[in-house]
Amino acid sequence: MQRRNFIQRALLLAGGGMSLAPAHGATVTYAPVTPGVALQFPRDHGAHPDHRIEWWYVTGWLDRADHVEGAPSCGFQVTFFRVRTPLPAGTSRFIAHHLMFAHVAVSDARIGHILHEERAARAGFGLAETSAADTDVLIRDWRLRREASATYQTLVQAKEFSLRLSLQPTQPLLLQGHAGFSQKGPSLENASYYYSEPHLKVSGELTVRGKREKVTGTAWLDHEWSSSLMPPGASGWDWLGLNLDDGGALMAFQLRASNASAPAVWSSAKWRHADGSVWQPARNAMSFAPTRHWTSPQGGRYPVQTRITLGERTLFLRPLFDAQELHAQTMGNTYWEGAVTAFDGEGANAKRIGRGYWELTGYGTPLRI
Repeated sequence: MQRRNFIQRALLLAGGGMSLAPAHGATVTYAPVTPGVALQFPRDHGAHPDHRIEWWYVTGWLDRADHVEGAPSCGFQVTFFRVRTPLPAGTSRFIAHHLMFAHVAVSDARIGHILHEERAARAGFGLAETSAADTDVLIRDWRLRREASATYQTLVQAKEFSLRLSLQPTQPLLLQGHAGFSQKGPSLENASYYYSEPHLKVSGELTVRGKREKVTGTAWLDHEWSSSLMPPGASGWDWLGLNLDDGGALMAFQLRASNASAPAVWSSAKWRHADGSVWQPARNAMSFAPTRHWTSPQGGRYPVQTRITLGERTLFLRPLFDAQELHAQTMGNTYWEGAVTAFDGEGANAKRIGRGYWELTGYGTPLRI
């Protein structure tokens, strides 16, 4: 989906910001997203440089090797972005046709607040690259790569933490929207190509503040590419990727209206059951109702606990901890991105039904793209 508010500034640049304005009136035509286009794999695991915006986004939960029931777990995020600029084609290798960004974070319950680091670079020169053949993205020594075996490898070395993880698919791809065409507003022009890989089996090493530990876990990968911006009247979004304990998977989002009392500008969900069958609730049967807010030191007020209703089904989200707000200095944006657990009720006896990630944008200041 057209999520990730930390991509705001890059989108402004890609739309013709002062420092990247095309010379002599030249323009760049970005590839459109149209319904009915069949995604092709493994090609579509790779980059789509003709489109304006693209990201590979991995979130998940990690359990330490000494894990016992009730022991603190960790959430993690590894994200790579590619943004095509409006600069026209040229012969010089120094023309910045693509900008790249990477954001990584760990939500460690033993620390109680998010650890985060980020990078930004112009694509090229072997320092920041994407492959069009399959997933292989890097900025210097940070990398996410899909091997011939279909297993992903990611390596991140940050100041306060590092991740060295293998992520093995256990289920077929989940094509979002209609066969991968994911509409994001009343107009078909507001859409992306979008697929997910739920229930990635994770193994590897996590190092936090010098302590290295073996970890296992479950992750969710999103790959999305588009050329359009948010629809008019939207101020931000709420997005959920949830690995269900019974083997199912749920993606749900809403694009919130600038008027907080107005209905959502757009919403969508896809629920894949453990038997592989898929259910998509009608938009008028979906609702997101906050049950508790948290106000951050930055002033954002986030619905960190939320009741989500999808038709006759209801689930309740609780965060691993509240302080999972992230300030992305490379983009100048602040948002909440955190590990959450889903339950079938609100009380102490509620049953856990899944774990995933909950993304909340536009709650500090409205998202402007």
